Formats: sequence, structure tokens, C-alpha cells
Amino acid sequence: MDNRAGEMQVLVEAVDRGSFSAAGRRLGLSPSAVSKLISRLEERLGARLLVRSTRAIVLTSEGEAYVARARRILGEIDEAERFIAAGAAATPRGKLRVSSTVGFGERCLVPLVPEFLGRYPEVQLDLSLTDDVIDLVAERADIALRAGPMRDSTLKARKILESRRVIVAAPAYLARHGMPRTPQDLARHNCLRFNFRRAMDDWPFLDPATGASYALPVSGNLEGNSGSMVRRLALDGLGLARIARYVAEADIAAGALVPVLEEFNGGDIELLHAVFVGHDYLAARIRAFVEFLAERIKA
Repeated sequence: MDNRAGEMQVLVEAVDRGSFSAAGRRLGLSPSAVSKLISRLEERLGARLLVRSTRAIVLTSEGEAYVARARRILGEIDEAERFIAAGAAATPRGKLRVSSTVGFGERCLVPLVPEFLGRYPEVQLDLSLTDDVIDLVAERADIALRAGPMRDSTLKARKILESRRVIVAAPAYLARHGMPRTPQDLARHNCLRFNFRRAMDDWPFLDPATGASYALPVSGNLEGNSGSMVRRLALDGLGLARIARYVAEADIAAGALVPVLEEFNGGDIELLHAVFVGHDYLAARIRAFVEFLAERIKA
């Protein structure tokens, strides 16, 4: 693609400074490079734009019309760049599209929205909750909050949360089916599982006597596609769920869910990252949201 704005700038500089050499010094080009660029422009337009003498540069009628429009276009480019640069460095503003996992969104993010918008009132937050892994570019999302390991090396990520997974059940379920004492007891329990592709039918455990890690297959009659959904099923007394601690924290504190087999907990961690298209100049609204979330979740 040819650089039409660059050619316009070369022509305007040559006219304003009265010579190719002066324009070249201003733009870091040789006089011959300036001459070639203007000749290429005239050839593409099929019109003579200027006449060059030993003492001056004189615009033709076509040149005067072209330079007048070129000045306006270059001025609009400068104005657009100043506007964006000022917005990037100033108060966060504009629409911010955020996609979050359902569990993190419901349990952690949504309760923080009033505080964020109170701190940054010129931001318009567009929030979507889904456990599908979205394409940020295709979905036009500024930030995605994703659980699990990072796989897309073209994206930038900021770790927001790490949470130990825990097996929980409702007191009503345990009253009916008994408290499992060892991982092997899970063979007679209804285990609520996930149905997405990366989910596994084995649950990891740790032998407290030897420190060895191992996994056991589990089964049940219900599957879900989000930690929030599986938590809800566990609260209803339908089985044991293995979910991130942050999803169940409030329920555990309230006694609505009870951790089980904690002495065998393998200690595996669920990571959650804020993911965004990375470059050196992030919009102020994106930087502000990521920093706010990291600060508040850590607190």
C-alpha cells in the first residue's frame, strides 16, 4: 500500500520551505528522494503539480487545489492523533467491553462494578458472562477474564486470582449419603462434573502418609459447563462438586456447603487472568480496569 499521507506531507513541506533540499532536511530525506516522491505522486495523479526553478517552487492550478486539500487532510490526521494520545493519557473514558467466566463474574466481578464505575464515571461498562473461550478480536472485547492456563501467546495477560480447588457438598446431601472419609468412598457418591472439552473425569488427590499424588475416576448423573452452575447443583443437595474455592467461599462461610476430603486435597490451583490484546499503548480505560481488578481482588 502506498503512503499517500506521506507523499502529501513531502509536497506541502517542499512548497512551504521553497526547496526540495529544505524539505528533505525537515523530513530526514535527501533532495533526490523528495524529487522522486513528488514525481511519483504526479505520475499517479496524471497531473503536473508544481514547476521548479532555480530560485522557487511554483504550484500549478492543479497543485494549488491538491495542496489545499492535502493541508486539510494532514490537519485532520494531526487532530485525530492528538485526540487519541490525550485520551490514552487522560481520564479513562469510553465503552469498555469485558467478558468474564460466569463463576468469577457472579461471585467477584459484579459486586465490584459499582465501585469501579464510581471511581471512573466516564467509562461505559459492557459486561458479558460466559464460560466459552471467546476470540477477543472477533467479539470486539477489550478484556476477557479467563480461567485455566494461558495458551494464546499473541495476547497479554495479567494474573488476577489463584484459588485452590475444593470438594464441597450440602449438609442435606451428606445427611442422606454420609461423609466420604477417603477418596475411594467417592465410588458410592454422586459427583457433579463439567462437560467442557478440557474437563477430566478424574479428580486428583494427595496421599497424606507418603505425599504421593494420584487421581481417581469419578462419576455422577449431572454435568454442567460452569463452576457457578455446578455450585448451584451442589447447594441443591444433588451431589459433590469440585470447584474453585472462591466460587464456594461465601457458601462455606455460611455453612451452606461443607468441604470434604480436605486432608487428601492435592492442592491444585485454578488461575484466572485478565487477557487483552497487548501493545505498548493501552487505552486508559483498559489499563484502569486491569489495575483496579488486580488491586481489589488481592485486597
